[in-house]
Amino acid sequence: MFFKQVGNRLIAQKDGETIWLEPFGKDCLRFRSTLNKEINEENWTLLSQPTIPALIDIQPMKATIKNGKIMAEILADGTVNYFTDGGKILLEELWIDGRISNADVLKARNYKALSSSLYRTDLYFKAYEGERLYGMGQYANGCLDLKGCVLELAQKNTQISIPFLVSTRGYGFIWNNPAVGRAELAKNHTLWHAKAGKQIDYLVIAGDTPVDIVKKYTDLTGKPPMLPEWALGFWQCKLRYRTQEELLNVAREYKKRGLPLSVIVIDFFHWPHQGDWKFDSEYWPDPQAMVDELEKMGIKVMVSVWPTVEINSENYLEMVKRGLLVRTERGVPTIFTFRGINTHFDATNPEAREFIWEKVKENYYKYGIKMFWLDVAEPELGMPGFGYDNILSYDYDNLRYHLGNGLEVSNIYPFYYAQAFEDGLRLAGEKEIVNLIRCAWLGSQRFGVVVWSGDIPSTFDSLQKQLRAGLNMAMCGIPWWTTDIGGFFDGDPNDPAFQELIIRWFQFGVFCPIFRLHGFRLPYPPDSNKCEPYDLTGGPNEIWSFGEEAYDIIKNLLFLREKIKPYLIEQMKRAHEEGIPIMRPLFIDFPSDDEAYDVEDEYMFGPDLLVAPILYEGMRSRRVYLPEGAKWTSAYNGTVHEGGQWIESEAPLNVIPVFLKNEAKIPISF
Repeated sequence: MFFKQVGNRLIAQKDGETIWLEPFGKDCLRFRSTLNKEINEENWTLLSQPTIPALIDIQPMKATIKNGKIMAEILADGTVNYFTDGGKILLEELWIDGRISNADVLKARNYKALSSSLYRTDLYFKAYEGERLYGMGQYANGCLDLKGCVLELAQKNTQISIPFLVSTRGYGFIWNNPAVGRAELAKNHTLWHAKAGKQIDYLVIAGDTPVDIVKKYTDLTGKPPMLPEWALGFWQCKLRYRTQEELLNVAREYKKRGLPLSVIVIDFFHWPHQGDWKFDSEYWPDPQAMVDELEKMGIKVMVSVWPTVEINSENYLEMVKRGLLVRTERGVPTIFTFRGINTHFDATNPEAREFIWEKVKENYYKYGIKMFWLDVAEPELGMPGFGYDNILSYDYDNLRYHLGNGLEVSNIYPFYYAQAFEDGLRLAGEKEIVNLIRCAWLGSQRFGVVVWSGDIPSTFDSLQKQLRAGLNMAMCGIPWWTTDIGGFFDGDPNDPAFQELIIRWFQFGVFCPIFRLHGFRLPYPPDSNKCEPYDLTGGPNEIWSFGEEAYDIIKNLLFLREKIKPYLIEQMKRAHEEGIPIMRPLFIDFPSDDEAYDVEDEYMFGPDLLVAPILYEGMRSRRVYLPEGAKWTSAYNGTVHEGGQWIESEAPLNVIPVFLKNEAKIPISF
């Protein structure tokens, strides 16, 4: 290797490969390498950082660079390793070649040329016994500790790729690459694979505790804004309210019953065509009167927006001419086929972002609608489960975005989708921004978006997976996360089994950052792809829809949520200022308690509430671990327990096990 220092950057070159190592934020080093003639300076969604002086030492056989608590070395043979400032190994590249006299040959950094500037890249690191890995976004795989998992780096409905992980070895790792790919967190190696990119680009952060690492990560990718207090209340939603009067009647019924309701949602196909981004006047004749009546009741209205643009839309031809749509590299320019032939607006194109906001401003915002549900945000490439046998075709290589080919940039789409509405609302003078989105990327948290977990099944198995997925989202700095309470697909309101499920899901939901009911309930229309728009709806999904016993329990949970709002506001402020998520694994608050790392079905809700949801049908008690270093009081019966032990906690149908730390004064009762 040939080494040199340029400013605060260590540069190494050998056999056509160029490597840059430099400080990027506190206790962090950024690595970039390529076989191209120069390194690309693109930061993607990382925030610009002030120039930090680095301690660089160049010797004949190696060079080192140090930034605060982290140091890296590049050896003469090309090996790159990372250490703490005290010399503890954090992360080492994995080479299987002459370095260890092995017959097999494996380079740590691999480049397979796809074109003159694009490569398929592989990056290998050594695996370590006992290491645990958390984060990476949302995968409904039932795992909190992701060690041993293989994760597709691609955005899909219910799957959110945010390639940041936290290791129990004391480092955080950002794979700064929006390419479709794969992460193998295997027993014998860790692999980061990109299907197309100009270079390898990643960051390593050193930290004393998991929360220390998450804080530094949000310094690089952004802190979440404060949400308005009303957003912490209850959100009512279903697939779908078909008319203005139907929606208003539901809101009126909530008020008639004296129930708290903060937000009510208008779901999809309230529009004439996908890509019109406006109300169908046949079913929504007077949006202004609707918004005014809801405002008088203290209810905000949210409207679904899809990125799809049907060929029959009034905006399609203009968007084609102006190059505002995602295109195909070959064949027919069709990407999405659900109730019409569609493509998507190109969120990576600034002009397209401005275009969609102007349409939304003209057709929704002018009525006082300021909340938007950014659905299909991956973007979705098909629509399974709606009575339409569409085979999903994730041919990313056939997509052409403003930023590049789909293999290279697809994962960044939801970031720019959210930014379109953030920018538009800010320019319109709005300060209270709350939008709902189905996908996210590195830095999405700095926009006023709530991420929800997509179209999930209505089963206890799904509920179990959602808890772990939500905790890994929290580890990626996403504080505003939620699920469809009750799950999305299926669920018969008259079925006792589903009534039990939705009670348990509501108990989990009241202790989620955002408290939102949604679902496509039975009975379904005969064919969701072909029925008339008016008939495109599922069964009832209001809190009185599931029988008297469920109603009494759920009603109390709505009032419980109102009582704990002051506590939630305190935690929201901490998330905004420090990047600490509200809902988080036990080890965030108890990093020195080894047992806390083994617990995957409990979580802390802020620093003072431990929540242990009931995740199995028929369960009326469960084992709960109470971390050491605190006393814990049951919110159900007032019993006080010493920490550092497992207990059996009662959980009749109307109770979720919740424990208050050190006599915290939070008004919770069942």
